[in-house]
Amino acid sequence: MTPTTDKPDPPDRPKRRRTGRLTIRPGAAHLAGGRMTMTEDEALLQRPLRPDFLDSDPWRSLRILAEFVEGFDALAEVGPAVSVFGSARITSNHRYYRQARDLGRMLAKAGYAVITGGGPGIMEAANRGCQEGGGLSIGCNIELPKEQGLNPYVDLGIEFRYFFARKVMFVKYADAFVIFPGGYGTLDELFEALTLIQTQKVQDFPVILMGTEYWGGMIDWIRASLLAEAAINREDVDLLRLTDDPEEAIRIIRAYQRSHHEAAAAVEPGTKPIEKADVKKPASKAEHAES
Repeated sequence: MTPTTDKPDPPDRPKRRRTGRLTIRPGAAHLAGGRMTMTEDEALLQRPLRPDFLDSDPWRSLRILAEFVEGFDALAEVGPAVSVFGSARITSNHRYYRQARDLGRMLAKAGYAVITGGGPGIMEAANRGCQEGGGLSIGCNIELPKEQGLNPYVDLGIEFRYFFARKVMFVKYADAFVIFPGGYGTLDELFEALTLIQTQKVQDFPVILMGTEYWGGMIDWIRASLLAEAAINREDVDLLRLTDDPEEAIRIIRAYQRSHHEAAAAVEPGTKPIEKADVKKPASKAEHAES
C-alpha cells in the first residue's frame, strides 16, 4: 500500500489558519473555540478589562495555594500562641471587651502570641491587650462584602480571601482557643475546633469559653439534646472549659502545656486534661435506636 503524504491545499481553496501548533479550516473557527480566531501572540498581548481566566477554578486553586504558602511563611516562627475569637460588634466600653483586653495582656506576659481575626470588637481588644503586654499581636483578616479592615493593634497582619485557609492558621499555630461571646462566625470556629479534637485530627488542646452567662444555655442544650439523643458521647461535653476569669483561663492553658497532664486536674475543680482515651467514636446506629 502506498503511504499517504500531506499535500498542500489546492490553490483554489482558502489556506488554513495556524495558531501555535494547531491549524484550523476557514469557517470552522466557531467549532474549535474563539481562541482559534487569533494567533497566540495576539491573545497574550490583549488587555481585556478582566481576563476570564481569573475566575476559572484552575486559577483560583493557585490563589488558594498562595494563601496557604503566605500564611505558613508568616506564622512558622511565631512560637507559642493562643487564638482568641468573639464578636466584632462589641464596643470598647463593654465588659467582654475589657476581659478580652485583660486576657491579651496576660497572655503576652505569659509568653504567648495572640492570634485573632484582625477585626474590631473582641478581636481588637485581644490584639490591643497583647500589644500592651509586649507580645506579638497577629491578625488574620478576611475579605468580606462589607470590608473589614485590620484593627490598629495588629503587629503582624495577613489578608485572606478564603475562610478555610484562614481557619487552618487559627488551628495550626494555636496552643489553645479562647472563645468570647459572638455570633455565627464565632460558633463556626468553636465547633470546628471541637470536631477536630473529637475526631483526633489535631492533638488535644484547651477550648475555653469566656462568659458563663452567655454560654451556659448552649452547654445546657448540648447536654439536654445532643447527649440525650446519643449524638455525642458524655466525654465530648468535657472538651469545653467554662469560666468568667481571664486569670483562670491562663492557668488552664499553662496546665495543658506542662509535660505532665495530671497537673491540669489540680488547677480548678472539674478542670482536667483531655486524654486521647476520652475521645470516642460517635454513637452507633444501634445505640441511637436504643436511646
